[in-house]
Amino acid sequence: MKKLFLIRHAQAINSIHILDDYDRTLTKNGINDIDFLSQYLLNSSIKPDLIISSSAIRAISTANILAKNIKYDKNIVQNQYIYEGYVNTLQEIIEYIDDSNNIVFFIGHNPGINLLAYTLCNFKEQMNTSSLVEIEFDCDFWMNISSTNSKFISHISPKR
Repeated sequence: MKKLFLIRHAQAINSIHILDDYDRTLTKNGINDIDFLSQYLLNSSIKPDLIISSSAIRAISTANILAKNIKYDKNIVQNQYIYEGYVNTLQEIIEYIDDSNNIVFFIGHNPGINLLAYTLCNFKEQMNTSSLVEIEFDCDFWMNISSTNSKFISHISPKR
């Protein structure tokens, strides 16, 4: 059994304030929202074996805050290809996760993260910043994940 938590990065500053979208930093509201999500994960006793994140500033900042809050003490794997967000690329990154990791947090961007949730478990709602979609797969190998062995478990969003 594999469990995947697709997480959209926390709210970032508006891109008109900086030259490069990749370098956008988190807002105070974004930090508060990821703290809310962290508390939910702690209360649910959910702890990942692995965290993979886009290397964009807002995503890796989200990953670092989340990791600190839930006391995740392993390395966070950064992958620059998550930033582009092509569904096939995102799914391929997941399929090549080492199978010793059963619970994985995958932090990325829209529209890619939302499209991936739709592709894997037919999730049709909008993923706001700092939200997650929890998906369970009835398989033992990440290479075997698909929409045919997936089960939507939950959608959590701090946006009310």
